[in-house]
Amino acid sequence: MKVPVAIGHVVFLFFTLIGAFASGQSPASSKFQLKDGDRVVFLGNSIFENDFQYGYLELALTTRFSDKGITFRNLGWTGDNVWGEGRSTYTNPPTPYEHLMEDLTKTEPKVVFLAYGGVEAQDGQAGVAHFKEGLNKLLDKIEQLGAKAVLLSTIPVVSTDTAQHIDSRNADLELYSKAISDVATERGKQFIDIYNPILNTSKKENIIENTVHLNELGYYYLATILEKALGVDAGKATTAINFTKNNPEASNARIVASDNENALMKFTVQNAFLPLATPKSASWIVDNARIVRISGLKKGYYVLTSENDIVAAASAKEWESGVEIKQGPQFTKSEEVRNMILKKNELHFFQYRPMNQTYIVGFRRYEQGRHVKGLEDQNLLIKWLEGQIILNSEPKEVVYELRAISY
Repeated sequence: MKVPVAIGHVVFLFFTLIGAFASGQSPASSKFQLKDGDRVVFLGNSIFENDFQYGYLELALTTRFSDKGITFRNLGWTGDNVWGEGRSTYTNPPTPYEHLMEDLTKTEPKVVFLAYGGVEAQDGQAGVAHFKEGLNKLLDKIEQLGAKAVLLSTIPVVSTDTAQHIDSRNADLELYSKAISDVATERGKQFIDIYNPILNTSKKENIIENTVHLNELGYYYLATILEKALGVDAGKATTAINFTKNNPEASNARIVASDNENALMKFTVQNAFLPLATPKSASWIVDNARIVRISGLKKGYYVLTSENDIVAAASAKEWESGVEIKQGPQFTKSEEVRNMILKKNELHFFQYRPMNQTYIVGFRRYEQGRHVKGLEDQNLLIKWLEGQIILNSEPKEVVYELRAISY
């Protein structure tokens, strides 16, 4: 039966909307893109500030857009809300809200990730209207700056302590997530539900501490959640090799000649992205691993090396099934980039939030205002580190050698 064109369009739109909501995205969402030289800003409460310790959110976007020269500023502030009240200082003016606007404007953003609602949810239903008003004002400012906004939901609180009233607190957090989603839909902005993925993951893994804060593993998972929602998930790459002595064949690899007489085979792999660095607290993580399958090996055990280090060892049968490569130069490089990100963010943190702010830039700057130049000079170090991060985030070809283990 032929469907009239108009009805067909309605049906198509209906299923498009259903699919968008099912994936935790607003209907306005599309594949996320960054342009050359874009500045990405993380603006919100502790969900962003706490990532100063881990750097996973920036690492994920840096490595997925390694050819774009993207720079980042983290403006997360624990206890903050859409009215900037967490940014109150002894310096007045600026008011807390003016402080928030100044912080955002100085970054010259092109993309702003917003994560608010966790603090405001304590006001329950009575505070929703005020929250949405503040969120809309913030979006007005972001649009005025010529930047794109991506809105994140709240995250759940997790505890087995019944005195924490978890159910009622999470009900309010879900209420504010719904408010954020509604504003995103009304304004045509991308909305990402991180509440449900984090809640589901917390039932299987220990990713939240002190009821409300993500730990290192939590930020690793949050980075992967954002990757999937933005459509930049690296996925699990697979290299397949059919080993024959005279003419081995490879998929997603390149066979090369080896000058090592102990090596059965030498091959190279070009990764599309650097993997996310493995959390120190969870070395068993494998969703950032490449799978290598090698068929045609004689019965026995074999080791795979890269840069003279063993990266995997398995039997012929296991190699044929596929072995996860969880270490090697690409993981080392990713960890190096993450450490650069942490250092750069530490410099920026103490530049835009100096501990003696009142004395350097506030109403008592007549006492220590000379130190402003020292804060400005940190830009040189920040820019240098940004250059190093960009240079080192592009994946390099990895060379592997396979050899048999003799007994």
